Amino acid sequence: MAISKLERRNKIKRRIRKSLSGDAERPRLSVYRSNKEFYAQIIDDKTDKTLLSVTSLNVKEAHGIPKIDQAKLVGKLAAEKAVEAGINKVVFDRNGYLYHGRVKAFADAAREAGLKF
Repeated sequence: MAISKLERRNKIKRRIRKSLSGDAERPRLSVYRSNKEFYAQIIDDKTDKTLLSVTSLNVKEAHGIPKIDQAKLVGKLAAEKAVEAGINKVVFDRNGYLYHGRVKAFADAAREAGLKF
């Protein structure tokens, strides 16, 4: 019996999250990609608080451009906001997605803008 794409991603996500968590000194940078938008959150798992979040919905330049470029803009903005908030090191949570395409573009842009992971 074949499993659906969503079930497969959730299985991968659970496996990744077993060994990955964020704390005050190294919060977790979690990404989500829908068919149209790209979202990122920096989360402190010890206190269950979202420290900051960025989406392609909030970036005016992200409308009407290819999705991979949207992810790059969101990555750059997320890193700038994080550095501004005093967060330099994070743990990257790809959320069950393959490290490829938009997820990789986001991560590369965040690293270029100053985040370390």
